[in-house]
Amino acid sequence: MSAGPDLFSASVDVNRFAPLAERMRPRTPDEFIGQSHLLGPGRPLRQLIERKAIVSSLFWGPPGVGKTTLARMMATGVDAEFVILSAVSDGIPRIREVVAEAERLRNQYSRRTVLFVDEIHRWAKNVQEQALPHVESGLFVLLGATTENVSFEVRPALVSRCRVFQLKELTVADIQSALTRALGDSKRGLGARNLTVGEEALTLLAKGGVGDVRKALGALELAASLTADGAEITPETAREAVGTSLSRHDKDGDQHYDLLSALQKSCRGSNVQGAVFWAAKLLQTGDVASLWRRLKVIAVEDVGMAMPEAISIVRDCEESFHAMGMPEGRICVAHAVVLLATAKKSNRAYAALDAAMAALQEHPNAEPPLHIRNAPTELMKELGHGKGYQTPWNFKDHYVPGQTYLPAPLERSVFYRPSKEGYEAEIHERMSHWWREDKASRGE
Repeated sequence: MSAGPDLFSASVDVNRFAPLAERMRPRTPDEFIGQSHLLGPGRPLRQLIERKAIVSSLFWGPPGVGKTTLARMMATGVDAEFVILSAVSDGIPRIREVVAEAERLRNQYSRRTVLFVDEIHRWAKNVQEQALPHVESGLFVLLGATTENVSFEVRPALVSRCRVFQLKELTVADIQSALTRALGDSKRGLGARNLTVGEEALTLLAKGGVGDVRKALGALELAASLTADGAEITPETAREAVGTSLSRHDKDGDQHYDLLSALQKSCRGSNVQGAVFWAAKLLQTGDVASLWRRLKVIAVEDVGMAMPEAISIVRDCEESFHAMGMPEGRICVAHAVVLLATAKKSNRAYAALDAAMAALQEHPNAEPPLHIRNAPTELMKELGHGKGYQTPWNFKDHYVPGQTYLPAPLERSVFYRPSKEGYEAEIHERMSHWWREDKASRGE
């Protein structure tokens, strides 16, 4: 049942045939690159590791920033049985096996069990629920690593029973530091080869990792294999090792939604520079469907009734984009983004609907007043359906002063309050006139 030394044991000699990234995996907080907010002097995670105190924890962050390494550090030196589960293939039957063995070890040997689950966001919800009571009872300590936002992808009850440590994306300087260390380490790295590297080549290798130190170390290892002992890794060799590196983007990942959020908040804030920039980055990823969907959301959520034709214009731009194809289609994206970012803004329409839905929570059984109910039969008419209804067609401006349309408990409710932005200013003027007529009809 033990996971073996490959993940958690620090006593095993480094395998000289292992990839450079594996050989250079940090073993102590002092060797760790970046994440000073977690591992700096006196920080909680560093204290847990140094005191060999292990608690159920979730490590959340981008690829290649050290989530699994931190789980290893926390587990190193702890007297416990270690189990590694696959979030993809290990389901409820495997959890039951782990639980049974953990109970046996606890009861017979007073020995703890530590369960490590990489990519825990891929664990099915029912499997998470199966594990929950055993994490809660302390039968086993759960260590999970994920690239996804734990608030969305891990059951709230499970999250609440774990410490959540969010790792930040590594900077180019962080990765350069890791590469320099690997070049100088004679025991685990490339130090025995006496290689040198200039600033340009080092920067190319670091940027080629796109925030992932493993990728950067892999590129360094390849560049080293193309360079003679004692020689310099040239910028040309670094470029060859890095290859064509596209911006990391997972359309199902948290970073994807961060980009979409940045685009929408830039438009909402009428910052056209930011809006154009984030639209360009989204366009670069190739996920144009998400880009156009979000632009349509912005048109109705943020521009709204201040410019009601915005949604139609965005749809026309989308249609033209697909008709033109790239690269000309990018002009349609620019047109839509600049329009939305610089347009007058109003969220009053959907705020009105939200207010109405909140009112329904308080009055779930509210029914239409009798005078606006349907009356297709004589029986319904006898019951009062439609009685007293006055058609707006017979009144000036097609408005019946004082006629109510809401259920009695909500008769005076105001859900939609128009702003004075853009077209909504006209709506505000009309509604103000109608409100005055309503008051007059009531003798107010």
